Amino acid sequence: MNKKSNISFGPGASSLILIFVVLCMSVLGMLALMNGRNDARLSRRSAQVIEAVYRLNEQAEERRAALDALAVEAGGTDALEAALPEDVTLEDGALCWQETDGSRVLDCALRLLPDGSGARMAWLRHDLTAETEEFE
Repeated sequence: MNKKSNISFGPGASSLILIFVVLCMSVLGMLALMNGRNDARLSRRSAQVIEAVYRLNEQAEERRAALDALAVEAGGTDALEAALPEDVTLEDGALCWQETDGSRVLDCALRLLPDGSGARMAWLRHDLTAETEEFE
């Protein structure tokens, strides 16, 4: 009536389980390695982009300092407009120019402030645009 059955695994069952575990661990190790490599590549690319953007900002700040010195030397708006470099324009009381590094463009504009307000210029526009890479 009550029969007990014994299920026994042969000597090869433990070897199969061991092979399966080693295979799973190998696949997980490869996935971790690929993920680490991709993270490192993304971090390097991100650092390059950040450095390029900071270089553009540095160029814009250097240009702002040069324009500020030029405004002090010129004294008035008419004299300033005549002394401006070719790539800087005076439009509606704002000095406008662009800084570029090939794939990014920093569009800059400084508003000229009235005399006696302390500062001579204030940022009106400081916009970064970048070309995006298209993937197929």
